[in-house]
Amino acid sequence: MAEKQEQAAAKPKNLGKLLQVAFAVLNLAMMGAGGYMVYASTMGWENPSISEEQADRELASVESTEGAGPLIYTMEKFTVNLGGEPKRTIRLEVNLQMLGQDGFEEVMEPENRAKARDRIVRLLNEKAFADLDSIQGKLFLKDKIAGEVNGILKQGVVKDVFFSDFVVQ
Repeated sequence: MAEKQEQAAAKPKNLGKLLQVAFAVLNLAMMGAGGYMVYASTMGWENPSISEEQADRELASVESTEGAGPLIYTMEKFTVNLGGEPKRTIRLEVNLQMLGQDGFEEVMEPENRAKARDRIVRLLNEKAFADLDSIQGKLFLKDKIAGEVNGILKQGVVKDVFFSDFVVQ
């Protein structure tokens, strides 16, 4: 009878040790698999190669666009009420630097021009004076304007936004 009790007590101890060993082996296997995946993904990376012919084509396309100069579209001046208290107005002139000729022509289309003005007016109506008071606020506004206009354009891209006139009253 005493032997059966000792065997019953020994089984849970052995089971606990067995589970510890099994989890340790499983843990090592998973770590090994993760290490192998990292090793395999970095070993498979190759340095991008470019042929001389491709480089000449890219250089020619860059030279042809550089000669044209930057394509800047100047929008009409905005006078808009700002949100928040106290009520203030902002007057600004927005210049859009376009990435290519096709984008410049696209932003000049009357429909896109009207959509861009509407989105910029709505964006300014949501801003308070405190939002635009700092340099970071103005830079954030430039990014938001570029994002809004890029959302309208199908093939053109706004590279940068410049303010020619920026007055808050």
